[in-house]
Amino acid sequence: MVYLPLEGLLPRSANSSYKLVRMVAARALEIGEGGVKLIEAHMNEKPVTTAMREIIAGKVMTKEASDNAKKAAKALKAH
Repeated sequence: MVYLPLEGLLPRSANSSYKLVRMVAARALEIGEGGVKLIEAHMNEKPVTTAMREIIAGKVMTKEASDNAKKAAKALKAH
């Protein structure tokens, strides 16, 4: 079993465990139905594991989390 730390997942879902579960489930369903994987994954890796690894890699995140990341990047550039 693969251990994926929650600390790496929650920021990508605007720190909402509910949004995280919904996002992982939706992405895993896309992968399971033949969707393109956004990261390299082993052939026998489960879609949920791949979805979680994509989220940790920053390939998938909620719009709210994406907006927060953009605001933080702009704030760093302004200083």
